[in-house]
Amino acid sequence: MGMELMTDGLRLAAGPALERILTASTRTRWRGLAAGALVTAVVQSSSAVTVATIGFVNAGLLNLGQALWVLFGANVGTTMTGWIVAVLGFGLKIDLLALPLIGLGVGLRVTGHGTRRGALGTACAGFGLLFLGIDVLRGAFGDVAQQISLPAGSDWRVVLTQLLAGLVLTVLMQSSSAALTLALSAAGAGLLSAHGAAAVVIGANIGTSVKAVLAALGATPNARRAASAHVLFNLLTGLVALALLPWLVQWLLQAMHALGLDDSPALTVALFHTVFNVLGVVLMWPLAGRLTRWLQARFRTAEEDESRPRFLDATVLAVPVLALDALHRELGRFRGLAARSLGTVFDLPTLAGDAVAERAGGDDAAVRARLARARAVALALQRAVADFVVRLQRAEMSADSAARLPDMLRVARYAEVAVELADEAAEALAPWPTPPVGVPALELAAFRRRSVALLALLDDAAPAPSPAASEAALREAEDAYAVLKAALLRAGAEGRLPIEAMEAWLRASSELRRSLQQLVKAAVVLQRAADAPTGDDGRAQAAAG
Repeated sequence: MGMELMTDGLRLAAGPALERILTASTRTRWRGLAAGALVTAVVQSSSAVTVATIGFVNAGLLNLGQALWVLFGANVGTTMTGWIVAVLGFGLKIDLLALPLIGLGVGLRVTGHGTRRGALGTACAGFGLLFLGIDVLRGAFGDVAQQISLPAGSDWRVVLTQLLAGLVLTVLMQSSSAALTLALSAAGAGLLSAHGAAAVVIGANIGTSVKAVLAALGATPNARRAASAHVLFNLLTGLVALALLPWLVQWLLQAMHALGLDDSPALTVALFHTVFNVLGVVLMWPLAGRLTRWLQARFRTAEEDESRPRFLDATVLAVPVLALDALHRELGRFRGLAARSLGTVFDLPTLAGDAVAERAGGDDAAVRARLARARAVALALQRAVADFVVRLQRAEMSADSAARLPDMLRVARYAEVAVELADEAAEALAPWPTPPVGVPALELAAFRRRSVALLALLDDAAPAPSPAASEAALREAEDAYAVLKAALLRAGAEGRLPIEAMEAWLRASSELRRSLQQLVKAAVVLQRAADAPTGDDGRAQAAAG
């Protein structure tokens, strides 16, 4: 419980800083390694850094080659937990440290709920609770050390049993750090030798891969590639460490004796954990290029399915700041798909004329088939976005992140309504595969031309337009709509256009106009959200304003 509170609090408090450090510190292998190790050591959770890195890959902020070194560095950084437990947990009177930390953390949390201070309070209380838990474990293991004899020795069956114990503990507790703390406590009490505890640590390291595998199920291609790299690194490192286990522990003990260091089992295991993860980085150094190319050739089918999210992934939900950034990018793509769906309606021969429709993709049946596909893609993506938002709402967010979510919900609703209106417009015009006699052709062509120009501006493949440009293009389309509406009413009143046709075309053109309005609203909110400062910088600018 202490480990969970500590990592959750630190992750929430460090959200914006986590993003800045990782995006600014991955230009080289060394910087990526350092960033992954440093942030993991500070946040005390390799899972949080792994999640953040996968989120950046999904968002296009990091390429896979850069992400690999952050992931490898995170494995090295997570060894800091072993040092904290070995040096502080077994070297100090914990009761003098734990309870004051818990009290301080509770005070900060109660007085700063929903703020960064509250998040730091959660981390502080978790830190104290972790030390209190170590003290309880140490006392409990000390009492039973004389009564219980665990399997010892270097027999391969014993080593595999110990390794399996570490793996199972990590999977059950969803924390390799918690499993490591148990192993160190058992070693400190004499229940496990340094050799046995080292085997448990190898199992815990491999056990973290299970979480990555589960997180990658149904994920985006980039997320699955990054998760696969994480799994391969842990498996390779674990196998090498297992093969070298007897000699590596002995070498470390000799080195500690030669340097005059305390050779306590807990300290030895902490050093072993660090050494074998660093050894894994050394082994991966010459293989990284080939591993990146191999991973990039995998998991292609999901990316080819346009209705699958490109940026949303369950793993980024653990860091709300990242989840909102991924949602912002996916909503930009959703808006683009909605614009494409509406653009397909304007390709119908009854709106575009036969010549334009032929250039756009065929007769009425062919264009309607494309419209059905575009609508299905947009609606499938809308369901994925809705599911992601529901799951995001369950996460604990900072005040800044919570303030951004309503805008994201508005954008999703705007895009969804735009698709619905485009579909209704197409249905209203279904009885007329070609324009009926009496429809004002010039006014219709002008409305279509202005609308298509606006949709080209809103295409997700084009640079994001400024709010002023989107609104100006919308005003031109609305002016053309007003002229078309007046012409339709005049044609109906004069008897040149049947009343039934007039009403259908008025309804369809109104729905097309409203669909354009929804798309522009979505584009404006997205662009303003992208331009708006967030975090401490945003508060400072708001105060200055």
